[in-house]
Amino acid sequence: MPEGHTLHRLARLHQKRFGGQAIEVSSPQGRFVDGSEWVSGHVLKRADAWGKHLLHRYDNGAIVHVHLGLYGKFGEQSVPMNEPVGQVRMRMVGEEYGTDLRGPTRCEIFDDTQVDALIARLGPDPLRKESDPDKAFHRIHKSAMAVGALLMEQDVIAGIGNVYRAELLFRHRIDPFRPGKKLDREEWEPMWSDLVELMKVGVRRGRIITLDKEHDSGAGSRGPGRPRSYVYKRNGQACLICGTTILTADMKGRNLFWCPTCQAS
Repeated sequence: MPEGHTLHRLARLHQKRFGGQAIEVSSPQGRFVDGSEWVSGHVLKRADAWGKHLLHRYDNGAIVHVHLGLYGKFGEQSVPMNEPVGQVRMRMVGEEYGTDLRGPTRCEIFDDTQVDALIARLGPDPLRKESDPDKAFHRIHKSAMAVGALLMEQDVIAGIGNVYRAELLFRHRIDPFRPGKKLDREEWEPMWSDLVELMKVGVRRGRIITLDKEHDSGAGSRGPGRPRSYVYKRNGQACLICGTTILTADMKGRNLFWCPTCQAS
């Protein structure tokens, strides 16, 4: 599933390519016909993101809310666009560029009240300046759940996913199985600052890179396109710091990766 940096990167791209333009919106697949008719021909005022949620705000007050989920993806083309291929939930056509959205979990019309309710359910987003890291810390510190599981909860931190979860815990030598209530503020504050910077790199580079320069050979983890990482998808390989074999286990339905030596309790 795309993590928060992907949605913020998409929001910036869509703002650059479509912002301030009257957009032709359609639903070739037919599952977003009513929504597309509501916004088609209106000016896209702003594209932004909160966590894993993309928001297109139009001048008539309508907001298109997109959650990509596991399979959602935008495909970009120059105008004139080719005929739609496959299950295109939403097509946007601007003055110079167009984009097709396929396979999202959600693509729907929201108003401001619904957006406010969505944001109220989410934790702080590391890529938004107004986010309060104390809100996340309080949620973590009062819970007996494993910190590795808590970091994946979108009402704790909005936008973090499996890669950032594993890498952040490794970079700060935190045992992923430690109860959240045993994480100290002195540990949390540098973790949050680090997460903010790591996700900013993800927005700029279009991929997750969590290795410090002295450990980064530029090679992907198990093949091209993989995040350049310390532990994510490196199970069975030697830890770059201590040489111990990286382990993996299931944690609440997602694969967890960690070094049992560097992240010992």
